Amino acid sequence: MSLPSLRQLSRKLLQTTLLATTLGGALIVGIDNHALAASNLNLPELGDASSGIVSRQKEFELGQTWLRLYRSQVPTSSDPLLHDYVEQLLTQLARHSELKDRTLELIVVKNPSMNAFAVPGGVVGVHTGLFLFAQNEDQLSSVLAHELAHLSQRHFARGVEQRQKASIPTMAAMLASLVLAATAGGDAGLAAMTATQAAALDSQLRFSRQNEQEADRIGMKTMVSAGKDPNAVPEMFESMLRSTRYSRRPPEFLLTHPVTESRIADSRNRASQYPARQYPDNLDFHLMRARIRLKHENTPQDGVKRFVSELEGESSSPEASRYGLVLALTATNQTDRAREAFAPLKEKSPDKTAYILAEVDIEVADDNLGKALNLLEGSLKQWPQSHPLNVRYAEVLMKSGEYALCEEVLQEHVKRRPKDDYVWYLLAEVHGLAGNILGVHQARAEYFILNGVYDKAQQQLRNALKLSQGNYHQTALLEERLKQVTHMQRKKM
Repeated sequence: MSLPSLRQLSRKLLQTTLLATTLGGALIVGIDNHALAASNLNLPELGDASSGIVSRQKEFELGQTWLRLYRSQVPTSSDPLLHDYVEQLLTQLARHSELKDRTLELIVVKNPSMNAFAVPGGVVGVHTGLFLFAQNEDQLSSVLAHELAHLSQRHFARGVEQRQKASIPTMAAMLASLVLAATAGGDAGLAAMTATQAAALDSQLRFSRQNEQEADRIGMKTMVSAGKDPNAVPEMFESMLRSTRYSRRPPEFLLTHPVTESRIADSRNRASQYPARQYPDNLDFHLMRARIRLKHENTPQDGVKRFVSELEGESSSPEASRYGLVLALTATNQTDRAREAFAPLKEKSPDKTAYILAEVDIEVADDNLGKALNLLEGSLKQWPQSHPLNVRYAEVLMKSGEYALCEEVLQEHVKRRPKDDYVWYLLAEVHGLAGNILGVHQARAEYFILNGVYDKAQQQLRNALKLSQGNYHQTALLEERLKQVTHMQRKKM
């Protein structure tokens, strides 16, 4: 992407965005003032009339607005196993945080850069690249806990209270910055960063030093309360700092969360105040890291070479390297080798969800769909609400032609995860295969709503209305949903 196209993207975002912001790290881009003036931003009032600060309800609305628009602009991951892992980690940290409302929504961005962010209203974003920089779960937790601290202390709301007049361009700039951080790379990203250093230094587009110190302090407190190693904070900071020494472009996270020697020293001194003890390493982190490393390889065969090399040499987690090798061999259709490599993992932990799904994938690759379904059905008897197991079960049922049962599974699962766009996508697909055209339109409408594509959502709902004639209850529900979407579009929410 060229620099002019980056500017065009920023202008497009300003013309289509009504309200968006972020609390976390992001590449700060310059916003064309003329484009801002020309755009017709119909932003809702941010302040609570009684207090002058952003109300929690407005923060929630802002977060939902931002999430839908962001999904429409960047490549995100629908890996249910990865989502499940990060969601559980966030839930654990949030339980020990100062957040009053601990309902969080996760978005995972398919990008190898180190970045994480939090948006008012409880939206937390994680780039897959963060797993490539963190060496263990506690280091990953240090970043997430820091972002949760920004949310719990309502740093966005406090900032708006101090500079309400600047809040609109700040929010638009930050949305554009996160989209660019997730979509631009290489020289284009470097050019965008270099051209906008002045904007990055503007205090209106970044947290104050005081807010960063507060998030560091509260984030570490959250970690300790959750049983995580406080020393992971300075370790992660040092890893971030090292990553800048041989790179022309600092990680996006560091542009709004600058790491200095003094900040590392402060975090190390703070960590030393807690009693020293041993902290267990979570294997699941390393398994997810192996999955991500494979997905960021140029080809699955490159992944085979990488993991074989690790197993023959040195590996921070031999079990995770073996798991990565199994996935890579399966992806290259070397199923016999995959089974051989998988055998020690199954013998050691037969009930681990990641391993169950790895075995299912081997059987699917070998076209043993019946065996794959038996494995999933047996596991779902033990864990009937498991997100990764239900999604994979639905995928294999669809591949097997069991459309009616697949519909039942997804219709039940979407009740558990009504804001999961991938579940709605699968449901639309299987409705189409089953000949349920009304269901196709309804599921597609929900998918488009979650991705902020309101015109297509409206069209799907109108198509559904044509098919629901004669069913008064169904028609009433569709008409009400159409009104809601029309309202969203008018407010550009």
